[in-house]
Amino acid sequence: MRDRTRVRSPSFRSDNRKSKIENLKLVVALAVAFTLCGVVAQAQQPKKVPRIGYLSPLDPARESTRSEAIRAGLRELGYIEGQNIVIEYRYAEDKLDRLPELAAELVRLKVDIILVTGGPGGIRAAKNATKTIPIVMGSNPADPVEAGLVDSLARPGGNVTGVTNLSGELGGRSQNGPCRGSLRCG
Repeated sequence: MRDRTRVRSPSFRSDNRKSKIENLKLVVALAVAFTLCGVVAQAQQPKKVPRIGYLSPLDPARESTRSEAIRAGLRELGYIEGQNIVIEYRYAEDKLDRLPELAAELVRLKVDIILVTGGPGGIRAAKNATKTIPIVMGSNPADPVEAGLVDSLARPGGNVTGVTNLSGELGGRSQNGPCRGSLRCG
């Protein structure tokens, strides 16, 4: 009998809304912090204040819980909005055709990173607006590979990274058979 050891990545699934917000806050804050560390490390002359572009298909009121969770995560990492970090908020207010215009505006503002919430429309708009600024998916209910946002989950390529809701098929073993693609099963 062989001893099989399994390493599992942390699960970002939870039925508890507070846990989901905490997970989102942690993942997004870490992705933003890692990206901004590179920006700060390169700027050895006068200190450049990092700028985050925040793109949402919703309105500020409906997005407030998520944006506050992200601000709290950044504060835990020492980034205080208005002191040592700037966040440029852009809301499409349910007018999805505005997303490309808003993403282009963030690129013109020369933000260091674009955080996109709400799904593939905003991510695609940001991806079409820039090939160089890192784009972080704050949440994406769709399969980012199938939606054409990344090359693969193991090696996304390009400038898009972040969080997605994985189905059982994407998460490893499915009820219908073995692992697919580059995902490893234990």
